[in-house]
Amino acid sequence: MIDTKIGVSGGRFLAFRLAPGEELLGALRRIVAAHDIRAGYVAGVVGSLSRACLRFAGRRDGTALDGCFEVVSLVGTLEAGGEHLHMTISNPEGTTAGGHVLEGCVVRTTMELVLGDLSELEFSREYCPLSTYEELAVMPRTHDKGE
Repeated sequence: MIDTKIGVSGGRFLAFRLAPGEELLGALRRIVAAHDIRAGYVAGVVGSLSRACLRFAGRRDGTALDGCFEVVSLVGTLEAGGEHLHMTISNPEGTTAGGHVLEGCVVRTTMELVLGDLSELEFSREYCPLSTYEELAVMPRTHDKGE
């Protein structure tokens, strides 16, 4: 069994809107950097995409879908070194698809987001021999000099 550390933290929420044409991951990365988020998560989302780029379960390569999509859910973790996000979208017929979020998702009309920031924690990625992937590591936040 892997030694799993559980972090407990207070925090804050950031609420914002992305405009049509904005690329989702790039915008999230800018917000994470600008607000020094080291242990973030998606608390809520409502929006639409004109392009969705997802990697479906068990697939090596991503899939780009162009059209009119509602974002049904967006969940995951955010940190300075990257993110791990999964999204479910629906098309005009109500058919859903979901997977790992890749670069290239473009906002269609709006993307209203609420991010949580666990201010006393820090996320990173460490190799897991069981999954063979870089997986979430949770630790107490280290404070920079001057904080």
